[in-house]
Amino acid sequence: MKMSENIEKEFNDMNKMFKEIAGPGSKTAMGVLLARFFESQKPEEERICYDPYAVYFINPEIIEWGANHPDEARIMKEQLDRFFPGRNNSIVARVRFFDDFVKKSIDEGIEQLVILGAGYDSRAYRIEGLEKIKTFEVDHPATQKIKMEKIKMISGSLPGHVVYVPCNLETEDFGQRLIDMGYNPHVKTLFLMEGLLMYLQPETVDEILSFIVKNSGKNSSILFDYFPQSAVDGSSELEAGKNIRNQVSQLGEPFKFGIKEGTVETFLTQRGFTQACNVTIEDCKKAYFQGINNNRIVDSLKSFVHAVVQ
Repeated sequence: MKMSENIEKEFNDMNKMFKEIAGPGSKTAMGVLLARFFESQKPEEERICYDPYAVYFINPEIIEWGANHPDEARIMKEQLDRFFPGRNNSIVARVRFFDDFVKKSIDEGIEQLVILGAGYDSRAYRIEGLEKIKTFEVDHPATQKIKMEKIKMISGSLPGHVVYVPCNLETEDFGQRLIDMGYNPHVKTLFLMEGLLMYLQPETVDEILSFIVKNSGKNSSILFDYFPQSAVDGSSELEAGKNIRNQVSQLGEPFKFGIKEGTVETFLTQRGFTQACNVTIEDCKKAYFQGINNNRIVDSLKSFVHAVVQ
């Protein structure tokens, strides 16, 4: 159903305001970062995920704006909750699931971790055990430069187990860049792609998956999240699907890649993967949102999938 003119104006004004206060860099990434930050402020027994680094990566102008404009900040939060009910809960559920998967992979003996589109991912600095595992963070040079400066500010130096790989995934050969930086294609590796693939062209996604299949050791695995194709091409009949597509387009970061509903296992099998396991947000709600969090709603549009290299 089409938005009324008044609601559409409110939606557009909200996006325009967020775009202005989010500052330089990815606006969608900043939105995810804010969700991680606010969740981490909650009491230990209530929070779904915990990321003590999030506060350092947030554009300080956003915090300042919220402090100086409390009424506007409250209205924006109410608007976001109305247009995207449960989205922040789904974001923190994704963070938790990815965290748990990394921890499980450490226990199962991964020898390398590759984080594609690393952005402000902080797992290499906060998950116990990763300090012993070579971790490659692949990201756009401009974003990575800011990230490295922040890490040095927080810790005094860059950690020895993290290799920073500057690369524009859309225009450069990330695989060759990765190998040039010391990546070992013969050992068990986990590839994380959180909040990434939906912003890449389908051919780029295929190139990434092809590299992983051809250049990783036995029992290497992948984990990524994705939107249904209908939310990408505009055919979704769900209001949540229409709203998220419209928002990312207005923020200048349109979706480019999706997977048709019910076909992710086939999609990955055709590309050389096995043991594909699809995980829905509803699955995460059952696992994580219990007790005091039982009534928190989630946006079930997005799914996660993990699979093993054949």
